[in-house]
Amino acid sequence: MIPLHDDNPTERFPFVTIIFIAVCVSVFLYQESLPQNPGQAFVFHYGAIPAIVFGHAAFPEDTAVAIPASLTLLTSMFLHGGWMHLLGNMLYLWIFGNNIEDAMGHAKYIVFYILCGVLAALAHAMTDPSSQIPMVGASGAISAVLGAYLLLFPRAHVLVLLPALGMTRVAAGVVLGMWFVTQLVSGGMSVGAQGGGVAFFAHIGGFVAGMALIGLFKRPDVPFFSPGHSRRWDR
Repeated sequence: MIPLHDDNPTERFPFVTIIFIAVCVSVFLYQESLPQNPGQAFVFHYGAIPAIVFGHAAFPEDTAVAIPASLTLLTSMFLHGGWMHLLGNMLYLWIFGNNIEDAMGHAKYIVFYILCGVLAALAHAMTDPSSQIPMVGASGAISAVLGAYLLLFPRAHVLVLLPALGMTRVAAGVVLGMWFVTQLVSGGMSVGAQGGGVAFFAHIGGFVAGMALIGLFKRPDVPFFSPGHSRRWDR
């Protein structure tokens, strides 16, 4: 199930969401422009490596480290592991992020996004504190956006693409609920797995953080479980 659009227009222009997307795309294009070895070094320096974040390991003494390890919990949000990783994340951020930015206001949305992204990275890191594999991607912060959207607009409709079935409209609560269940199942199956892969526990941690914090960040006039601002789609 691939979301394509929602029927929940906003009142405010989502310039923060657009800036986040632009930064992620720009950083990825810079990553892609680097030769192989400098590109790998860039990911290891700015990705979040659990063992280094928690002090269980360190870069070799002859390695130039650009920033403190704790800051990689922030910088890792703007790196991505490939085109599909980037495009998938930016699609979800564009569809759901504008409404959460609208529900909070621009400044609170920035704080919410970054705070939840850091919490999501920590959730992943704590599942394997000795891991020396860098975690990259905006999906932890975006998962928080999805969790917030689920509580604010579960009755809004999302246009989705179903493989072999085509496009249809589904309630956001169904789309996001199924997505979260998938992360829970996949995360459980990934426990004990060796090597890199999808950071399911960053998704789970971000989603839970978004649900837990949305009440503190939304505007007082924005209710929970709103039907959204419905509009018609022409076929």
